[in-house]
Amino acid sequence: MRFLTAGESHGKELTTIIDGFPAGVPIDIDQINHELKRRQGGYGRGGRMKIETDTVEITSGIRHGKTLGSPITCIVKNDDFKNWETVMGLFPVSDKEKAMRRVAKPRPGHADLVGGIKYQHNDLRNVLERSSARETTMRVAVAAICKQLLQALDIEVASHVLEIGGVKAEVSDALPAKQIAILAEQSSVRCVDVKSEERMKTKIDQTKKEGNTIGGIVEVVVDHVPMGLGSYTQWDAKLDGKIAQAIVSINAFKGVEFGVGFKASERLGSDVMDEIIWDDTQGYSRKSNHLGGFEGGMTNGMPIVVRGVMKPIPTLYKPLMSVNIDNKEPFKASVERSDSSAVPAACVIAEAMVIIEVAKAILDKFDSDSFEHLQTAVAEYREYTKNF
Repeated sequence: MRFLTAGESHGKELTTIIDGFPAGVPIDIDQINHELKRRQGGYGRGGRMKIETDTVEITSGIRHGKTLGSPITCIVKNDDFKNWETVMGLFPVSDKEKAMRRVAKPRPGHADLVGGIKYQHNDLRNVLERSSARETTMRVAVAAICKQLLQALDIEVASHVLEIGGVKAEVSDALPAKQIAILAEQSSVRCVDVKSEERMKTKIDQTKKEGNTIGGIVEVVVDHVPMGLGSYTQWDAKLDGKIAQAIVSINAFKGVEFGVGFKASERLGSDVMDEIIWDDTQGYSRKSNHLGGFEGGMTNGMPIVVRGVMKPIPTLYKPLMSVNIDNKEPFKASVERSDSSAVPAACVIAEAMVIIEVAKAILDKFDSDSFEHLQTAVAEYREYTKNF
């Protein structure tokens, strides 16, 4: 399975095409729209979330509620485009109109300057419109389709916020994905620790008053994953490596870890490796899950536990200094509409990227032309690994 996204932040619409998805998978469009709404929510979001509500239009690949096996095309229209039609329009315009909302002052921490240099754009809007996190709308749409596939295979996925601006949640490692999902949906910051939730909200409010932004740490948990997804045979076949790349590909994400992650550097090997056990009910398992569900780049049957760190959003309402590309004079960077904290929304996007990579790994491993064949293949493989 593969997909591409297209579209600009203030353009007419966002588009994705998904290729290689099995035929016969039941798809609920309302569930896709629910996932898009989750991406737009969360305490600390900015003004754009009040302007438009993302809804998907599917123009190919699904008929009578089921996938056809042919490419699936999804579109999300930008309701705000009516206010940007001249600025972002398709056809040539006058020099005066070109100057409307032209960006000549690159913002620190964004792709503006480097992208402008790379693609020879003297209007940095040509860069920021595509490099915007608005693009992740379509990743969430893709994941919403993949999520319905995983759910039909009894694979549960959940995400939650572990930290915002230094405020840390206290969460049990034994909490299953299904319960995390329920608790996170009840929280405006997607935190399952109620006491920490209030402290996080206070921190966000304080930061907003100061005209600043804060980042945080999110965690994604995947339960009931088949053993043996990914491979040890080549560096680019390792599934944890693919997930790590997918997480860091999200705007503003700067780090990723699995299981105990960086804390493994502080421990002895005997405190990091997960001892193997076996019983008649579930077959092979581990006494612990310090490695986050991976050994040798492959899933080992334990829950996948992956965390990503998001830096503070670089667009500040107290702009940092930059340089005007026209006259090279120092200037305060321009301010686009922004959030004081987008960690709860980024949590949903991180979940989406893990879902996509797990779904791709399953479709790579098993007979997946049709959903019926896939279900049979996964069930037979689960029995095989249990009785090996």
